[in-house]
Amino acid sequence: MAKDGRDYEEFVKKLQQALLDSEDIIKQKNIKIETNKKLIDNCGIEREFDLYWEYELGGVIYKTIIECKDYSMPISIDKIDALIGKLRDLPDLKPVFATKIGYQSGAKAKALQNKVDLLIVREQRDEDWIDEDGTPYLKGIDIKIIAQSTARVTKFTPAVDGEWVKNNTDIDISKPLHMVGRSDQITIEDVSRKDSYSVLKLEERLAAEHADNPGAYSKTLDFEDAYIYYDEVKLKLRSLSIEYVVPQPISLPLSIDFSKELVGVIEYLHRGSRTAVFTNKIVRDW
Repeated sequence: MAKDGRDYEEFVKKLQQALLDSEDIIKQKNIKIETNKKLIDNCGIEREFDLYWEYELGGVIYKTIIECKDYSMPISIDKIDALIGKLRDLPDLKPVFATKIGYQSGAKAKALQNKVDLLIVREQRDEDWIDEDGTPYLKGIDIKIIAQSTARVTKFTPAVDGEWVKNNTDIDISKPLHMVGRSDQITIEDVSRKDSYSVLKLEERLAAEHADNPGAYSKTLDFEDAYIYYDEVKLKLRSLSIEYVVPQPISLPLSIDFSKELVGVIEYLHRGSRTAVFTNKIVRDW
């Protein structure tokens, strides 16, 4: 039984337009498919076709029409006869027939004899995701993203060498020493260990060290030969006491469902092949 075919015509048009737009040889021609196209045949009679497009290539104009039937049963031979009758006085058209279910054997034979290409244009089915050997295609991916934030130093207490400060700087060590700066601007140079890092980098290291055990921690780092730099000041460092918090990692589940990207499938009965039209690509011989 036939349905209101407007939605199906738009569905076929959407897939066919995507195919035209993907063809390198003709996509620059900006071809647009027309619906319910009216053409005047050689007898002066107006004929209407569901879908129509044309383009010029090598000085020749190519015209194609598609008749779309949203039927719940295979197309019978009389539907092919009706199309052939409409085309009798429009010999310069390439005829194509599209339906969802399929065609009776007589319809196939008549279409082949009169060079009418038969298509099954439909939405996806479960079997579309299985290849000829029975191996399923990848239909989706479930990803679990673990995001580990850096540790946060809550207390930073460096112990500096007062004698070195007295002999090498103008800083009055009898007064409190205020160290101000962003965590990426305060740097420690551990000469004996041949290592150099900012407080920000230290926080990243601490996060990696406790990746499996988030929480609050404290530790003291001792140095043989090290220096701390901040705001263009250099001080010899004896030890560093820190308190810090390692936050809980953030778990972000991500699901990618490729089936939602599959707009529709076109089966070419005259070629024995099918094409899958995705939102962002075309897969021929699907």
